[in-house]
Amino acid sequence: MVCAGTVMMAAVEIIARKRAGEKLRRADVQEFVQGAASGDWVVEQMAAMLMAIALVDLDSEETGWLVAAMAASGQRIGPDRFDRPAVDKHSTGGVGDKASLVIAPLAAACGLDVPMISGRGLGHTGGTLDKLESIPGFRVGLSVDELVESVRTAGCAICEAGAEMAPADAVLYALRDATATVDSVPLICGSILSKKLAEGISGLVLDVKCGAGAVFSKFNDAKALGQALVDSAACSGLPTVALVTDMDSPLGMTVGHAIEVSEAIECLGGNGGPTDLRELSVQMVSRMLVAGGLSGNLEDAAVRAVATLDAGAGLERFERMVVAQGGDARVVAAPDRLVGTVRTRAVEADRSGWLSRLDALAVGRAVARLGGSRNRADGRIDLSAGIRIRVPIGAEVNVGDCVMELQASNQDVLEAAADHARSAMAITDEPGVPRPLVLDTIEPQSSTESKS
Repeated sequence: MVCAGTVMMAAVEIIARKRAGEKLRRADVQEFVQGAASGDWVVEQMAAMLMAIALVDLDSEETGWLVAAMAASGQRIGPDRFDRPAVDKHSTGGVGDKASLVIAPLAAACGLDVPMISGRGLGHTGGTLDKLESIPGFRVGLSVDELVESVRTAGCAICEAGAEMAPADAVLYALRDATATVDSVPLICGSILSKKLAEGISGLVLDVKCGAGAVFSKFNDAKALGQALVDSAACSGLPTVALVTDMDSPLGMTVGHAIEVSEAIECLGGNGGPTDLRELSVQMVSRMLVAGGLSGNLEDAAVRAVATLDAGAGLERFERMVVAQGGDARVVAAPDRLVGTVRTRAVEADRSGWLSRLDALAVGRAVARLGGSRNRADGRIDLSAGIRIRVPIGAEVNVGDCVMELQASNQDVLEAAADHARSAMAITDEPGVPRPLVLDTIEPQSSTESKS
């Protein structure tokens, strides 16, 4: 039995070495993660270690050890528990980012198993789990066995990690927010990849957001994060590719929770949905199909993904997932049931011209003022709150045209939120130059070097 004093001294020594800029040993990283998961390290020590990592950084080898140790802190699903190739995707988060709600069932309809561990929103960014909880009865808290069963039934499941999988991450994630270490690249890698390794998948496709509504607004910072994630995953034996995608403006034409689920259902039905949401979903699923060995190249994979989406097969998988996770499947045929009675407020163009931009951060903050996001992990949110974007980016508008429609269950919040929404609009005399949706593709550095 190890006494508390010994653990205390080991923790202090490890913190001091990293603070001094020394490279940690694998055993040091394992001690830190095990101490966080077991409670042997006190909060002050964990906070100090997080800050040391954020300020001094970890090299690629240390980051790989961190990912492996965090994944090993809990239960890992064996790949033999799935009937088909298991591949997942992950987004670093943004505004209006309901893509997972389309991608998971679409990939399942194309022949993959998708065991997706997702997260909740915090601040101006939305969370996939919060969106799904706008469906009456939908359960995001699944055990490992329930997760596997849902995947076997529907081909996909979207849930939270729970206490069984990567429990060290739950402890460290909460502390990162309290210690201003959220944007530390090694800590982001540890958080994301530990849960993905625990899923038992054979391939991963990452969507690294870049722009006003993303964690990293600058392209070089987003690319560096994507490269670190891809390389760390490769070191852990998980083949991974990343897309750097635009998050300067919201994705799709809705921002919120229930209304984003409704838009995802529209897209999955094969007869509509915003162009950018369709394009991103097809690009991500195409890469997932290649990663899972179901397509030999991206061109064939894209043809398969588009045909499956247009046929509405993804919507049938989404409905199966809703049923498997206890949700009310009637919302699939009647998504208007999700929202209920709300108060609305139009935000109009204050001049004529071209809508060249909708700042994603300002739109996200407007939704927050409507009650649609939380400032703390245990905060409550209004799942009916949100914004419908009535004019696509790049369109011509006249003064007085409705550009956005705000909705919430509380009338009192509409006016303050409207001020944020108005500040998001950039109306110019000439059409703006649109940013491409996909800004870059990132593969492991070793893979890239071997081709040159």
